[in-house]
Amino acid sequence: MVKAFEIVLEDERVRVVLVNIYGGIIRCDMVAESIIQAAARLGPLRCPMVVRLQGTNSEEGQRMIQESGLNLIAESDFERAAQVAVKQTRLM
Repeated sequence: MVKAFEIVLEDERVRVVLVNIYGGIIRCDMVAESIIQAAARLGPLRCPMVVRLQGTNSEEGQRMIQESGLNLIAESDFERAAQVAVKQTRLM
């Protein structure tokens, strides 16, 4: 996941990253843990990352994202996540 984020963030035109996960089989708390570890490993993120989690253990995953202390924003609703991502680009 670190490499994927590095590739996306190499492009200076990227002003926000939207991660959309529907965890039917995979647990959202495990995905959240991977996202948090990758974001922490990258150092301070130069742009916000909106993470939409829906599915198995999504509430726990959202809590983990919110409490991570990183430049991560947790959302459960796709439309809301997209709106937040657009709003973040306007704040930069």
